[in-house]
Amino acid sequence: MSVELTAAQDVEMFTPSLSSQQQRELAERLTTFLSQFSHLSDSFIIEFFTEDLWHTLPSSWQPVLQDLSYPQIADLLLDATHGDRRYPSVWPLSLLAFRATAHALAFPRDCRRERGRTPGSVKPEEFQENQSQSSLLGHIFRKHVKPKKQHEIRKLGTLVKQLCDQTDCSRVVDVGSGQGHLTRFLSFGLGLTVTAIEADHTLVAVASRFDGQLLWALEKEKQKKNCSFQLPTSQSFPRHVAGWVNPKASWEAFIKQLSTADSSSEAPPTPSGPSKKRLRSSEHRRGRPREVQTHGSTDSDGQSRDSESSSQHQLSGRTSEEQTSSGDCCSCLQPVCPEPVHPEENSLPGYPDFVLTGLHACGDLSATLLRHFVSCPHVRGITSVACCYMKITTKENPAPPGLVEPPAPLTPGQEPVPSEFGYPMSSWVRGLSGHQLSYKAREGACHAVEDYVRRLREESELLRTHCYRATLETFIRDTRPDLRRAGIQTIKKAHLLPFTEYARLGLARVGLPPELPLDPERVETMLRQQGRVVVYFSLALLLAPVVETLVLLDRMIYLQENGVDSQLVALFDPNFSPRNFVLVALKPRE
Repeated sequence: MSVELTAAQDVEMFTPSLSSQQQRELAERLTTFLSQFSHLSDSFIIEFFTEDLWHTLPSSWQPVLQDLSYPQIADLLLDATHGDRRYPSVWPLSLLAFRATAHALAFPRDCRRERGRTPGSVKPEEFQENQSQSSLLGHIFRKHVKPKKQHEIRKLGTLVKQLCDQTDCSRVVDVGSGQGHLTRFLSFGLGLTVTAIEADHTLVAVASRFDGQLLWALEKEKQKKNCSFQLPTSQSFPRHVAGWVNPKASWEAFIKQLSTADSSSEAPPTPSGPSKKRLRSSEHRRGRPREVQTHGSTDSDGQSRDSESSSQHQLSGRTSEEQTSSGDCCSCLQPVCPEPVHPEENSLPGYPDFVLTGLHACGDLSATLLRHFVSCPHVRGITSVACCYMKITTKENPAPPGLVEPPAPLTPGQEPVPSEFGYPMSSWVRGLSGHQLSYKAREGACHAVEDYVRRLREESELLRTHCYRATLETFIRDTRPDLRRAGIQTIKKAHLLPFTEYARLGLARVGLPPELPLDPERVETMLRQQGRVVVYFSLALLLAPVVETLVLLDRMIYLQENGVDSQLVALFDPNFSPRNFVLVALKPRE
């Protein structure tokens, strides 16, 4: 079965899922609900004791929530699909309404094709035989790639190919391309002409090197099978551009950047073997590229993109059974070659049309790509997978922590457009009372609800870490009242440590004496409230999908205001890839 034929089975046709009026009404309900419970979404769990967060809950909620077991928290609060709810006591109507409204307003996160998964299974069906290798992705595209990213590049690549077919467009621009894993699948696996742009020069160099390794694998396969097929030509190689996409630059500047920015290498990679010695010497000759901050090169889990190589049945994702039954070794080795790029097309007036994609484009980058899609006549369609909502700029928070600044001043010709924030994008949401989303609310929207539900049902020891940190916060503030929410970062296997050892390590990280006296009785009193800490965190986590829904709905309304219908597709398995929504849009034919 070819990749092109499987695309229609993975996603729905691109039709708007909500009418314009329905979108606006939903946005009103979302802002009303979230503004009513902003004290939950804006709270920091490490302040559970210092701000007495438990007693900020309605008094009628406290007695029914404080004695819930961890599996009951999962079943009765967080899992919207759980059908057999057995309450240990009578819940107040306000709590039932809160839970029901949160579930009703959030976009469904379950992937339609994954609803029949094996109960208790974490990974998608494609990883049931081998936990680290997708059975649906050719082995050359699995090299260097973690399972989560294998799942993502296969499903998103297939969707991009379908969008290209619908727009009669064979060119793709992959923004925030990282190590080029999605880029290689689009180019070598699906036959598309791809330009990849990434801010980190080091990652661009790695992507080019991995392209060469893929070619080498194809050449070795050709020799082993004694087949005659043409390797991809240099003109059909994906083009890797090192450059930072400035949110304040015009679409003309973006196109010029794609056309004229220097590539990471002077020539396409040659099919050389992946010898570590050869790679090290090659890097030494080139000199290590300077480090710059990445912009959209990693997802919320810090995983980068990658890929791999073999024969064409593996390029197209055919299963081992299909490979055996085909019986043709030579014909299926031929790689899919994209249409050659002609130099004369790299000028702004005649720049070719393309589809824009970004896999987990960080913060404002996703909003920037949508603006370019709306404004630039060369962009025919877009697939946008967002992440890192806390790094989105807002009027109230124009410079959030982690915001990526340009590595260099704008070059001549990059005239900035009027400053626009990442949220809200639409005029409609901007005009709604209570539409504001705090940094903490947006940070919470990046949490993996499914993963936390799994921890609750397993009664994992990991659940104690929030209580540990909240307890430590009280002693930090006793000593240094001005030191609020100090960044301790992750302490390795904190849940397995006694609190005294955890505190010793944490205090040292904030510049306090590691042997600071801790009142044992007071420590024990707080640690006994771990159940309350988990319940409170779960209540805030219940709002995370609602916040994400509002951010993504705002983008859909923005597109609608600019004459473009869109659809939000739960493309990835949320148990495997928490930021699993892709916003899909294509411009109407003229």
